[in-house]
Formats: sequence, structure tokens, C-alpha cells
Amino acid sequence: MNPITLRRTALAVTAVAFFVDTFLYCLLVPLLPRYAEKLNLNSFQVGVLFWSYALTLLIATPLVARFTDRWGRKMPMLLGLGGLAAGTLLFAYGRSFSVLFVARALQGIAGAATWLPGMALVADHYPRESRGAAMGIAFAGANLGLLLGPPVAGFMDHRFGPMAPFHLAIGLIALDAFARAFLLKEVEMVQESPIPWRTLLGNGTIRLFAGAAALGAALSTLLEAALPLDFHHRLGLNSLGIGLLFGAMALAHTLSSPWMGALSDRLGRVPVLRIGLLAALVTVPLPVLVPQPWAVALALMLLGLNLSFILSPCSPAVADQVERLGSQSFASGFSILNMAYSIGMVLGPLLGGVLIDRVGVRLALGLVGVGFASYTVIVTKTKKQSSLG
Repeated sequence: MNPITLRRTALAVTAVAFFVDTFLYCLLVPLLPRYAEKLNLNSFQVGVLFWSYALTLLIATPLVARFTDRWGRKMPMLLGLGGLAAGTLLFAYGRSFSVLFVARALQGIAGAATWLPGMALVADHYPRESRGAAMGIAFAGANLGLLLGPPVAGFMDHRFGPMAPFHLAIGLIALDAFARAFLLKEVEMVQESPIPWRTLLGNGTIRLFAGAAALGAALSTLLEAALPLDFHHRLGLNSLGIGLLFGAMALAHTLSSPWMGALSDRLGRVPVLRIGLLAALVTVPLPVLVPQPWAVALALMLLGLNLSFILSPCSPAVADQVERLGSQSFASGFSILNMAYSIGMVLGPLLGGVLIDRVGVRLALGLVGVGFASYTVIVTKTKKQSSLG
């Protein structure tokens, strides 16, 4: 297999892996009410099911990163797929809260074993000048899974019965398994040991983009928690209308991710990030300011585009820095991004909820936009202290 075909194959397999992982994560969301009713779960227990995923993802991330950088990319991706299959089957046939907890925890571990080696594969195969575009394509696969997972699961459950979504899930896992097992070629690792954590955390650029990833994750989860109530009370929308609005944002984010990655290849990672941070001053509060549903849809599409400006440069920027440090420890570098993203997912709804309760949703989102724009001060300070792409 020639180098061009090899890199395109690695990118395609990674994009499929990301799609399957996020699709299966979201597949369960519309099915949870049935589980809650049948198993008599309270809201706290349902929340624990979501937290178990985030917690195991956070715990597994540094361990998987070290394994990936020391032993290669293919093996952890295969092991992760095994965990994903086991978690899906447990969720399909689980009849107790403890089984569902284990299933969701396995999904978290599988997520770490998919994302870290997958991103490392793309970084291995694509040079700096095209890395952003390649990673944008891989992330577009993940965003497509986020977009399609809930509506497809809800439709299949309603039309074909409660096991139909899981039959689809097993089919996707089988397809993903074939791609990972037979199409992926292992990358030769040249360094003797992964780069030390102290070196990675001491790099100002890596810290900068880890912060940006945390901000992007916090914003996404805050919007998911805050906007549905506003749309229901202010616009009178039902669950379908709210879902369509969020679908518009997800679609814009999905389509724009590759373009923003490619733009960061041409303009540099920091200029693209800075544009996203400054634009957030307007785009973050806009959905709660416009009065009509069609205008809200446009505002959310702008916000989805804005998220691509912020998130798309993060992974290629970290890969660039790992490469400049003379290392192939891409998974270790990406693990810092993953942990920052996980922390953002947890803190976004908590801190945002407190702010909204105190000042209202409009002022709260306005202040969040100001906070994003203020992060450019850290960007400028870091740029003065180091050489940023």
C-alpha cells in the first residue's frame, strides 16, 4: 500500500471509529426514559449513568495514552471496540441499575481507547501542513454520530421495537471491527518511551489549547442544559422543535469542522482560535435574543460554526507541539485535551446553571461570551512567550 493510500485509509478508519463511538453513545439517550420507568430509576441514578461514562473516560485516558504511545495504535483500538461491544450488549439486555452502570463505564473506557489512538493515527500519517484538515474530517465523523444517534434510535425504537437500535449497533460494531482489524496498518514507533507528562504540561501552547477545549466542551454542555427550557417557555416549542434547533447547530458544526481544520493549516492554529473566541462575544447570547424560531435556528448554526473555530485547531496544535518536541507521543498529548474536555463537560452545566439562576439566561450567556473573548488575553500572553503556529 503506497503512502497516500495508507494515510487515507487510516483517516477513513478513524472517521468511522469516531462515528460509531459517538453514534452508540447517543443511541442510548432516547431509550433512557424506558429504562428509568422499567427499573424504577430516579433522576439521581440516571445522572449517575451519565457520570459513570465521563468518570471512566477521565480515569482511562492517561492509561490508554501511555499504552498507545508505548505499544502502538492498533491494539488499543481493537481492545476498545471489544469494550464498546460488551457495553452495548449489557445495555441491551441489562435488567438492573448495576448492570447499566457497568455498561456505561465500559463505554467510557472504550471511548478513550478509540479517540486517543485514532487521533494519534491521524497525526502519525499527516504532516503539519495538512494535519488540521485531516483531523477536521475525523471529527466530522464524530459530529455526524452525535447528529444521527438520537433521532435514528428513537425512530427505530418506535417503528421496529426496543431491540432494533441495538441490532443496528451490533451491525455498526461489526463493520467497525472489520475496518480496525484488517484495514489499519500499525505505525512504527521510533522513541523508546513516551514523552514525560511534566514536559507536556510545561508547554504553554498545549496548556492554551487544552483550555480552549475545556471552554468548547463547557459551552456545548451548558447550551444543552440551558436552551431547551428557554425555547420551551419563550417560543412555545415542543421536544421535536427543540431537537430540530439543536440539530441545526450540530449540522453546522459537522460540516464546518473540516473547513476550519484546513483553515488552521493555512492561517495557523492561533489565528483561527482567536477568531472563534472573539466571535463568541456575539454568537453565544444570540440564540436567546432573537424572537423567532427560524432566527434561532440561524443563530444556532452560527454558534455551531463558532464551535468549529474554537475546537478544530486544538488537536492539530497539540500534535504540532509534540512533533516539535521530537516525539511521537501524540496520544499522551491528546490525553491532556481529552481530560480538559471532560472537565469542561462536567463544569459547564454546573457553573452555568448557577450563573443563570442568579442573573437570568440572557445576561448569563452574555457574560459567557465575554469570558470567551477574554481568553484572547491568555492567547496573546502565551504567543509572546512561545512560538505558536
